[in-house]
Amino acid sequence: MIAQTPQTPYYAVIFTSIRTEGNNGYAAMADTMDELAKQQEGYLGIESARNEIGITVSYWQSLEAIRNWKANTDHLIAQKYGREKWYANYKVRICKVERDYEFEGE
Repeated sequence: MIAQTPQTPYYAVIFTSIRTEGNNGYAAMADTMDELAKQQEGYLGIESARNEIGITVSYWQSLEAIRNWKANTDHLIAQKYGREKWYANYKVRICKVERDYEFEGE
């Protein structure tokens, strides 16, 4: 699904990753983090896709909201597990969305 975001400006966190072999509890933690993120102040939405490379984009009202999410205790645990067992490599990019537009076909 495409996230419904407000008028610009807002912020995007782009998380690009390459997974390690096996699930090792990843799917359950990903579902938990998705639900927890939705409860955070300033959260706007998320989009995610995975093939050989995974890309997840979360949208936020402010840089402060992003900092608070990064520092969330449960999210810190997930980040630790990610480095230890789920990701071979990842990169995080934080962007200010200055403009957006869309097309909705029939």
